[in-house]
Amino acid sequence: MGSSSSKNGGNGASNEGTVSKNVSAKSSKKGSASNGSSVDNKKQVSVTHVKVCKVDDLKDGEMKEVEVSSGKALLIREHGEFSAIGHKCSHYGAPLIKGVLSNGHVRCPWHGACFNSKTGDIEESPGLDSVPKFDVKVEGDDVIVTCNNKESHKRIKEMTCQSPDEDKKILIIGGGAAATTCAETLRQEGFKGQLVMATKEGHVPYDRPKLSKALDATADSLALRKADFFSVYDIDVKTSMEAVSVDTMLNSVKFQNGESLVYDTLVVATGGKPRKLTIPGADLENVCLLRTPEDGNHIVANAKGKNVVIIGASFIGVEVAAYLANKASSVTIVGRSTVPYEASLGKDIGGALQKLCEEKNVKFIMNNGVTELKGEEGKLREAVLKDGQTIAADVCVVGIGVTPSTEFLKDSGVVMNDRGAVIVDKTMKTNKDNIYAAGDIVEFPLSIADDAKVSIGHWQMAHAHGRTAALNVLDQETEVKSVPYFWTQIFGKSVRFAGYSNGMDDVIIDGSLEELKFVAYYTKGDRVVAAASMNSDPVVSQFAEFLLSDQDVLKSELQSDPSCWKSKL
Repeated sequence: MGSSSSKNGGNGASNEGTVSKNVSAKSSKKGSASNGSSVDNKKQVSVTHVKVCKVDDLKDGEMKEVEVSSGKALLIREHGEFSAIGHKCSHYGAPLIKGVLSNGHVRCPWHGACFNSKTGDIEESPGLDSVPKFDVKVEGDDVIVTCNNKESHKRIKEMTCQSPDEDKKILIIGGGAAATTCAETLRQEGFKGQLVMATKEGHVPYDRPKLSKALDATADSLALRKADFFSVYDIDVKTSMEAVSVDTMLNSVKFQNGESLVYDTLVVATGGKPRKLTIPGADLENVCLLRTPEDGNHIVANAKGKNVVIIGASFIGVEVAAYLANKASSVTIVGRSTVPYEASLGKDIGGALQKLCEEKNVKFIMNNGVTELKGEEGKLREAVLKDGQTIAADVCVVGIGVTPSTEFLKDSGVVMNDRGAVIVDKTMKTNKDNIYAAGDIVEFPLSIADDAKVSIGHWQMAHAHGRTAALNVLDQETEVKSVPYFWTQIFGKSVRFAGYSNGMDDVIIDGSLEELKFVAYYTKGDRVVAAASMNSDPVVSQFAEFLLSDQDVLKSELQSDPSCWKSKL
């Protein structure tokens, strides 16, 4: 390591994020092939030139999937110019042709990731990788795309490594989306100093949203990057390192294992921790939280053929119930609200999703709560509810929200709110000049909500925070401007959501809740502030673009014409 040269995963990045390196050039000459292919000796890669369409086949502002030798590419015509990028989102492989072309980028229809329409660079997450870029030229009335014959649908942006000539040290505490994105962005933007990521997790960073959707997944199968990736780019990932205090005078962090690390700049991205039960019996065997792959593996191993009680009727609880529905003997969700998702999606959508779950043998006990857990010989056997009834319970999964993992900052002088969230500005800087914070632990100004100070625990937003923090650490003044975007999936059905609906007072449904094919618009006063959908792609991604453009649509306008805002895109 220690090289000051750049390394580029190029277009050979695998689905797991492992690293491929380009072969060095021996000659810059190209040898033509009779089938329209050529060999680029500079890169020693075979390329093919493909006539994909006529100029007039694509109108301005349109996209088209075209066949190339390596598979497919997404051809784009914008402002009279042609470009071509990879046709699949680098996050989960969604077809970008079904996404949204707007303002120089393509937004994924599934989870909102954005890719530059000229370069393929990722500009908005979720996801870490960019997509390939293809050379395009026009000859006469033919549009010709040049492609690498071994193109992958993912591309790692060029990243630098540590140099012995750079002595600055950046320490990132955390190992989730914000921490990983921050680390990669620092290397992408040319930081050559020492870069350390210290996480209390026992694994390299992994895809946490999948935990509740695939309880049997291992840390290796969920890894955002393989361990060798971090080694190649001189990102020193220290696992099983839980921070216990920060000394802002000495620029030092102390960890539970007794080790201390110093820093020039500190980025705190420790995420949330699940709330624990405080009722009698909470310490019985098989009363479970879900935070790590090991937690998920334990739950599914002990739930098969057993009675499962889930406390909490929001995203984690319902996703776990959906996963266990055909594995456990019974699955019962106990919730305080009238229907699941009531606070986040509203009563109507919550009721429709409850019906979907009930059809799959998930039972709901709502407007209730668990007051005690009872067991035999230390093992859980039943749950006592607020209304006095008792239900069988061999496994209890607790999904009642999260709190910021920030106790170690208590005496640091870093300003936090009464919830323990770190208060940051639009650049993700705290009240300490050399300390930044990102992800679930922060309270930050949300641009689409008139800079209201909010805390948002979305995977997508954590990526945005991590990138913004990195750029500002490197004195590239950047304000976070990202539209909150989240999703949930149960029984093969997905709900997508964009915007910020806290304080909503009405929900306008366009479509059929019974058929689970609808768009829901959330209003606050006469302003439409968010949208959710099922089976209506790419409407939520379109609405995210609408919110990003700083435009408003009024409730009264929407009631007259639910699609009126699309004409403003």
